[in-house]
Amino acid sequence: MDFDLTAEQQLIQDSARRMVGQHIQPVLDSHDPDTPLPKDAMRKVLQACSEIGMLGGRVPTAMGGTELSMVDLGLMYEQLPANVFFGVLSQEVTAARISSDCTDAQRDGVLADILASRKLACTATTEPGAGSDPRGVETRVTQDGDDFRITGRKMWISNISIADVVNVTGAMGKDEQGLAHMVRLLVDQEQSPFEAREIPTLGLRQGHLGEAVFDNTWVPAANKLGQAGDAARSLTLTWMGNRPFIGLCAANMAQQALDKAIEYAKERRQFGKAIAGHQLIQEQIADIAAAVTTSRLICYYALSRIDAGERANQITAMAKRQSLAACEQAISAAMHIHGAMGISRELGLEQMYRDVRMMPIPDGTNQILTLIEGRELTGIPAYRG
Repeated sequence: MDFDLTAEQQLIQDSARRMVGQHIQPVLDSHDPDTPLPKDAMRKVLQACSEIGMLGGRVPTAMGGTELSMVDLGLMYEQLPANVFFGVLSQEVTAARISSDCTDAQRDGVLADILASRKLACTATTEPGAGSDPRGVETRVTQDGDDFRITGRKMWISNISIADVVNVTGAMGKDEQGLAHMVRLLVDQEQSPFEAREIPTLGLRQGHLGEAVFDNTWVPAANKLGQAGDAARSLTLTWMGNRPFIGLCAANMAQQALDKAIEYAKERRQFGKAIAGHQLIQEQIADIAAAVTTSRLICYYALSRIDAGERANQITAMAKRQSLAACEQAISAAMHIHGAMGISRELGLEQMYRDVRMMPIPDGTNQILTLIEGRELTGIPAYRG
């Protein structure tokens, strides 16, 4: 058991950190923090990630990816600012989902364009009536000769308002249990136009979270992805990696909050001394540090279990649920340490608090993750028999 990063992992981490400082943070700083980035600005962010091999992290080298270990990819994701985290994740995970079962033409066309960020991408699964239960999707896919038609509404999709290509999950009839027989289609906005708009949210305001409406949208047969019925497996396998990545993004924010709290506590004086010398402040700082450390460790461990080839549903669910709860409390504690300054926009902690509050929703809410853990531990599902 070795808790130290290898020299190569330190290089990966440092490269990602430098990339953020040189190419991503300046983009964020030059735009309104409360408005989604323009498409060209987001493309610059994705191009910077592409140049260090991040967008192909879960794509085999034979298909043009970098095929990183999940721990190594997590080291990269941990460095990303929260405002662009889900945009990058949407691009990278869509590439991974396409690469898992695509034709040669799809590999050389759309996948290559996504990896190089020539096309912006996302995956559309969630609907107004189907979030935690993807098998409940009602977006209809019908046959149109050799081609297909899509009718339905997708919501809470990262990158949807700026996407050139969307990996859409729809229902093509029902299976023997009466559940949606899910299929995946690649919808190219230029080839198959659809309506999309952004949804104003509490946090992550420079990102692009929105909805799309497909109204009998035509999709050519060549854009069918994988085999009928394999959508659930594709989603589950990638969600397992996404969850610790999200936890690491939260840990990064909590680390920033810790750094600010320590600095402020040393400078701010009350009752004749620095507040860092008061016992309750020291307790809060110690609790924040514990939250950062434990969150990182459980997320790294969860990713290592995926790398080891284990069934990692339980530990990845635990990693996201526990790390986000701990980091949300940690950022709140840092705000308390700063007193009135903690709620000022100038300091940035209030933005972190809004941003971290957004993170329990994607890739499994806390309640669903709890049930996943319970199912894996007991062998008995609590939601569907």
